[in-house]
Amino acid sequence: MDHILLRLSFFERIRYQLKNLPVVFTFSLFAIVIMGFLLLYDAGKGDFFVYAYPQMVKFMLGFFIALVIALIDVRVLYKYSYVLFGVSILLLAFVPLVGHVGKGAQRWLDFGFFKFQPSELVKITLILALAKFYHRVNANNISSMKNIFTGLGFIGIPAVLTLIQPDLGTSLLIIMIGLSIMFAVGVSKWFFSSLVALGAVTGPIFWNFVMYDYQKQRVLTFLNPESDPLGSGYHIIQSKIAIGSAGFFGKGFMQGTQSHLAFLPEKHTDFIFGLLAEDFGMFGSICLMIFYVILILSCIKIAMNNRNHYSSLMAIGVGVCIFLYAFINMCMVTGLMPVVGVPLPFVSYGGTSMLTLMIAIGLVFNAAIQKEEKLPSENRF
Repeated sequence: MDHILLRLSFFERIRYQLKNLPVVFTFSLFAIVIMGFLLLYDAGKGDFFVYAYPQMVKFMLGFFIALVIALIDVRVLYKYSYVLFGVSILLLAFVPLVGHVGKGAQRWLDFGFFKFQPSELVKITLILALAKFYHRVNANNISSMKNIFTGLGFIGIPAVLTLIQPDLGTSLLIIMIGLSIMFAVGVSKWFFSSLVALGAVTGPIFWNFVMYDYQKQRVLTFLNPESDPLGSGYHIIQSKIAIGSAGFFGKGFMQGTQSHLAFLPEKHTDFIFGLLAEDFGMFGSICLMIFYVILILSCIKIAMNNRNHYSSLMAIGVGVCIFLYAFINMCMVTGLMPVVGVPLPFVSYGGTSMLTLMIAIGLVFNAAIQKEEKLPSENRF
């Protein structure tokens, strides 16, 4: 590719690269985002400027950032992966010291015009750091104790800093994203078996000495939401009513009773899937799921077609991230998992979530556009 680009002017070079954007991946992304705009228009009770317009602005800004990232030489991303990870860890470390407190937790840095949640960014920089680390590791040494503990160190630092805020849901997401990348590179199955056994042994300790009372209550509410129907169980009960009463085709756009009579809480953020199900029923829910599946499978295809291990792991990491976001949110809203405050990707209202996910999209664009680029093999470990 380099010899072709050298013969082109700056703008011709950009146009040539952008022509190679993955079509199916981009189409499914826009389909999901447009569904999100419609739902936010509904959540704002027909007022375009309450949720839909601000979300459109954030998406357009995010998409521009994604295109910029797509055009960055992959060798530059590779070179500065650890630096970006270190900056995000530093921002995360500042949260307990100067962070903004909201909804009982200290998770945001307030820049005046914008509140930023570093734990969202660190999910993306963790993917970059692990991708660079495992690009450098010799395949025969993937499961050595040194490399396993180094990988766990990359995962453990942001996970612990996030848990302190406290934000158990995001901390678990960070762990799952990191472990998924370790699984993808071929870390020994005995390592994962040992983790499962360790989790079973330390589970009671974690429950009694690490989890906060409100986190325990979420688990108990998940097991029996009817035990406190007007308190901790209210959200999930109303969500189940909204979903269960919709039928196959739903009640119609902006016709949902649970949402428009203010029974369904957080319908523009964490419980927006309940709004979707009530408006468009099982049909609309399945359509959204299909677009997510296409998006995730496209990440895997891009990873498989790439000539360098680093970009492949970037695409896989982003695919895992999107899957976990969507899967956990849908399970949470339908009562299959405890409520942990995970947004529905590209659909739920939120600035930090949208912008960081669009950064992740930029990494996939980069892997797709520069799939023929090779990185130096630095098998030092």
